[in-house]
Order: sequence, then C-alpha cells, then structure tokens
Amino acid sequence: MIHAPPDGLAGPRFTDEPVIVCSNLVRIYKVADLEVVALQGLDLVVEEREMMALVGVSGSGKSTLLNLLAGLDTPSAGRATVAGYDLTRLTRGERTRYRRRVVGFIWQQTARNLLPYLSAAENVELPMILDGQRGGRVRALNLLKMVGLGDRADHRPHRLSGGEQQRVAIAVALANDPAVVLADEPTGELDRATAVEVFGVMRAINAELGTTMVVVTHDPLVAEEVQRTVAIRDGRTSTETVRRTEVTHDGEHRVVAEEFAVLDRAGRLQLPRAHVEALELRHRVRLRLEDDHVRVSPDRSRSDGADE
Repeated sequence: MIHAPPDGLAGPRFTDEPVIVCSNLVRIYKVADLEVVALQGLDLVVEEREMMALVGVSGSGKSTLLNLLAGLDTPSAGRATVAGYDLTRLTRGERTRYRRRVVGFIWQQTARNLLPYLSAAENVELPMILDGQRGGRVRALNLLKMVGLGDRADHRPHRLSGGEQQRVAIAVALANDPAVVLADEPTGELDRATAVEVFGVMRAINAELGTTMVVVTHDPLVAEEVQRTVAIRDGRTSTETVRRTEVTHDGEHRVVAEEFAVLDRAGRLQLPRAHVEALELRHRVRLRLEDDHVRVSPDRSRSDGADE
C-alpha cells in the first residue's frame, strides 16, 4: 500500500513547459551490412505530472524510445529534450549526471533492478551515494515507507517477493528526486493481483509527488489505468487514447475513452489499421476538405477506371 509522503520527500519542481518533447526523432541501428530504422520521425510531448503509457507490438520502437529518453542510447537524427536537457548534445559526463539526477528507470526483470548483496534500504541509498549526496539513509527509509515496505528495509532481495522487489525498485528510481520515471514493462513478471498492486503504487506516487511517469507495457489492463495511452507503430506515434471522467445524469462517475489519430509536424498521420481494412484503402486515397473535417475515401479509379 502507498502511504502519504513523509516530511522532506518533495517531488520535482514544476514549470509550465512539457517535461518531454520529441521532434522528428530518428534512430537507426546497423546490423552487419543492414540498417534497421527503429524510429522514423517520431513526435511526442509529455506534460509534467502526467502518467502515460506507451504501447505497441514488438519491434514498433517503444523500447528504443524509452532507452533514448533514459540516456542509454543516442538519437541518429531529430531532437529530444527531457526536463530542459537536449539529449542530442550531452557530453559523456553530462549524460552520466543526467541518468543519475533527471530520470529514474525501472526494468521488467525484478532481479535487474536491485543488487542482491545489498538490503532494500542500501539499494535505495546507493544512487544517492553515487551522486555524492549526504543523508541518503533517511530518504531511503522514507521512500520505503512510502511504497509500503518500511518494515522490509533490512531485507535483501532474495527475502522479498517479486512484487516487493518491484516496489523497492520504484523507491530506487525515486531516490535522486528525478523529473521523470521511465518503466519498461514493470509488471511483466508479476501475477495479475501483484501487478495491480505495484501499478497502484506507481499511480499513487504520481498523484502524491507529481513525478512524471512513462510506462511501456503490453498489458491492456495497465494501459487502461492511465489518462493517456500513446500507440507506436512502425517507429512513429500512430494513435492516442485519452481517458476522462464524466458525471452521468444519475450522479455516477464513469470513465470515457476516446481514440485520436496523431498528426505529426509534417502533417502526416497513420490511419488505424481497422479503418484501412474496412474501407479497403490501398496505395493512394482521395482527400476532400469539408467545412469542418477532411474526408478520406478510396481511389476507385485504380480498379474500375471510373472517376468519382
């Protein structure tokens, strides 16, 4: 369970600017003599205090994007800024400080997040020690209390369940008061009940501390728990699902989800696959500008020779 933040546990300072801005982001990998384009001009904006999910099939580019935002990889082209840091211009030393102070990271593999020979408190304190901070033990204990593990501070990872290890990992990610926490399938190795519990801790921290959180997930139930879900397809953002709470005539609250296509800076958008298949759109389409919308229709002239 999540607890209210103890004294001295403030979240990051806030401005009116988006915390993450990606513009025409490209990442190309070389594999033997081949070039693999993982990101193809991706645009993304994430506001401060937001908790959002990135979804997509394997190979869509979502994990590549997360690694770029974490400072673990560098863009091939385009621009990405996080909390004012231009990730295309960082020196090696600046990149190290960026990973220590600006972003926290949670891996899917529970064992990858924690050092097995350190206690829970020592694991949380370690990022502060590496950053040269003093008084880290007090903050570490407070963070463990916040994620509901105050009584497990002296336990090493092998004495913790998978869900408890991931909650410690959340505390580790928060150790240096980052502007953004990035999580790569943080509940992927957990059973359903434990996954719900861990994700509930993340949501509560987002609400209490205001820490921006970006979660990569394949789990549709996890994706439905955030206000905004961005789908990535073929290295670009394709659709966004925005959720809001409405009050019905009976006074009940219900969550309404609405899906949008994403228009990039070049005016391109990806139509949902279901729409393309339903209208049998192929190769080229007709566009007609109406008073308040654009009509998209198939080009029948390719098959029957008749013009519309």
